[in-house]
Amino acid sequence: MTASQPLISRRAAIGGGLAGLGGLLLFPGQLLAKAAVPSDSFVVLLKGPYGPVVHGPNLGLSAVDVNDGSYSTVGIFPVSGIPGNTNQNKVVGNFFVQFEGDLCAYHIPGGSFAMRFTGSDFIFVDDGAGGQFLEGTFELTILEATGIYRPFVGGHNHMVDKLHFLASGAVEEYCFCFISHP
Repeated sequence: MTASQPLISRRAAIGGGLAGLGGLLLFPGQLLAKAAVPSDSFVVLLKGPYGPVVHGPNLGLSAVDVNDGSYSTVGIFPVSGIPGNTNQNKVVGNFFVQFEGDLCAYHIPGGSFAMRFTGSDFIFVDDGAGGQFLEGTFELTILEATGIYRPFVGGHNHMVDKLHFLASGAVEEYCFCFISHP
């Protein structure tokens, strides 16, 4: 003891630090999963041109099969509340949708989730170049989720969409998704 404080040997301090680090190395998922769970809601932006799904990932979801030929995909950008990269100019995941169906899926840092479209309110507006904009809102229910998004099953997605159907046949997305717990 020095000046009424205990003296800890260097060996004991290093050993204790290594023991703590060993716990993190053995169980990193538990610590990261607890720290990364979104709050009650989060927002993402679907943005860019849609393309066909070619060798899509296994999302671990039974409600959707993004490789069945009926899905198109576009990038997901962070807005608020999801773990990982917060650079709003960088794609962090993929959105998969059936244009001839009612299912979709999101694949973002921390897991994936499947949804069903349940309602909509939209109009078509001429773009002045031979195409048209779909402008409006869509309501979705979260059917299934993996990873940190499991607590969102039964929750809701309110989409505010401006989908551009170009004269060329291409489709470009600009859609904010407000996703919340049940």
